[in-house]
Amino acid sequence: MASGEEDGSVEEKENNNKKRTKSALATAWLTFYNIAMTAGWLVLAVAMVRFYLQKGTHKGLYRSIARTLKFFQTFALLEVGHCAIGMVRTSVIVTGVQVCSRLFMVWFVTSSIRQVQNAESVLLFLVVWTLTEITRYSYYTFNLLNHLPYFIKWARYNLFIVLYPLGVVGELMTIYGALPFVRKSGMFSMRLPNKYNVSFDYYIFLILVMLSYIPLFPQLFLHMLRQRRRVLHGEVIVEKDD
Repeated sequence: MASGEEDGSVEEKENNNKKRTKSALATAWLTFYNIAMTAGWLVLAVAMVRFYLQKGTHKGLYRSIARTLKFFQTFALLEVGHCAIGMVRTSVIVTGVQVCSRLFMVWFVTSSIRQVQNAESVLLFLVVWTLTEITRYSYYTFNLLNHLPYFIKWARYNLFIVLYPLGVVGELMTIYGALPFVRKSGMFSMRLPNKYNVSFDYYIFLILVMLSYIPLFPQLFLHMLRQRRRVLHGEVIVEKDD
């Protein structure tokens, strides 16, 4: 019996050591990831300010930062993976919707339709995204290092009240501004007849994307408000599984 108990104790210790090692590796990776993303969005912020100071206008701004923006925004796909494997305790669905909507705006709207790149609405969502991401990734970084300044915590769970709606307005106005160019060019659309026997109208698809903001925005915004109450006021929030 003693030998069996000792074997069980050794096995339990080995399992605990493996769990601690995995946890340490996960924390190290997440710290590196969030530092890199904070730095990336800071680079974008500096580039935007420098461009405006040199040119005195926002026209041409998107084109000048497009490559860096696409890199860091696409890199954010890793966050969906972090949620999927349980590295972070966040809904895969919520994270997936947020990341994919950003990627859609970058790759399939603003970068693909050059006629909208100089619109004020693009400047609006770029500024909002930059402020949001610098705050968000800074919060995650300092939280992982166990040295979270209160002002970063406060900014993370208060600035979104203004920034989130402004970002949505910028995105919707950009998509709306792209509609005439998409309709005229027929880009990304497939007309019948074709060898695949499939029809797709990108113009209609963009309209459906705009309409999808109606149910999605309130849910995501309310999710953030619940997180705000939990983090800043210590309320226990019970959410249904997504």
